[in-house]
Amino acid sequence: MMNRRKVLATIAAAAALAAAPSFAADPLKIGFVYVGPVGDAGWTYAHDQARLALEKELGAKVKTSYVENVPEGADAERVIRKLVAEGNKLIFTTSFGYMNATEKVAKTTPGVTFLHATGFKSGKNFGTYESRLYEGAYLNGILAGKMSKSNTLGFIASFPVPEVIRNINAFTLGAQSVNPKIKTKVIWVNSWYDPAKERQAAETLVAQGADVMAQNTDSPATLQVAQEKGVYAFGWDSDMTKFAPKAHLTAATNDWSGYYINTAKAVLAGTWKTEGYRGGLKEGMVKMSKLNAAVPADVAKIFEEKKAALTAGTFDPFTGPIKDQSGAIKVAAGAKMPEKELLSMNFYVQGVDGTIPK
Repeated sequence: MMNRRKVLATIAAAAALAAAPSFAADPLKIGFVYVGPVGDAGWTYAHDQARLALEKELGAKVKTSYVENVPEGADAERVIRKLVAEGNKLIFTTSFGYMNATEKVAKTTPGVTFLHATGFKSGKNFGTYESRLYEGAYLNGILAGKMSKSNTLGFIASFPVPEVIRNINAFTLGAQSVNPKIKTKVIWVNSWYDPAKERQAAETLVAQGADVMAQNTDSPATLQVAQEKGVYAFGWDSDMTKFAPKAHLTAATNDWSGYYINTAKAVLAGTWKTEGYRGGLKEGMVKMSKLNAAVPADVAKIFEEKKAALTAGTFDPFTGPIKDQSGAIKVAAGAKMPEKELLSMNFYVQGVDGTIPK
């Protein structure tokens, strides 16, 4: 009798356990801080496309949110702390000017993982990541050097940080590799996204003789001016062909999706470690958009061959000899610029006009 009661009790307990509701693990909450509007082109747009890819890949395992148009100053710290207070355990801050604010918050919230784009500081729960977009800038330069008739290129620059200076120099070096007569004129607009300033700068550069323009800014204003003026330009961070199909030669674009997905997986698995990740064409973090049909076949061939070499890792844009504006050797012939110097670049290569703002 006693054995029968035990059996019945065991069956009842098992039935109760089976009927009890099951609760899935809470999703990993992930926050993104954006410097500009999500929009439909540019730097922030590229990051948000990657955020959406992350959601699609990991589904219910993650829950993402973002804050756009966050100034690079005291307000950034407030936004980051708010994301922490909302329960986000992984936070991506996607612009250079967020570095100090991210570091400050990371030091006070050890239970949260922070990743900062394009900076150089790190900590136990604070890593950095960036794309080698200067590889794309170099390829843009090859097209610019071949397509220019005036031998004068224009560059609309945002802020004088190493990331932007690298892109100006890589663009110029790429152009000079196929046209030694090239000169690059730079106008700094002191903003990542300001269509009015970008337009004004582009108009000024065309007036100064630039017939091919590049940018390290976020709007398609430069391309639109190029099309209006009958010159060429490049998209940046994302494909901007639709804004100026006649002027748009190609675009160096960022695809952050693989990095965001892999980072989230590592945090979920408890295997994430502080790192400084840098990806380029080889890793698929940098991609070039389709070439304009206006690019001659022989020029496209040079472009594709150099892209293949960059993708294979057999060529580096900052391979010497490289001289600064004074003619001083910065990288000896056959040598590659050391990573420390690459990440702290603060000089113009020979062929870039003007001076870097203080």
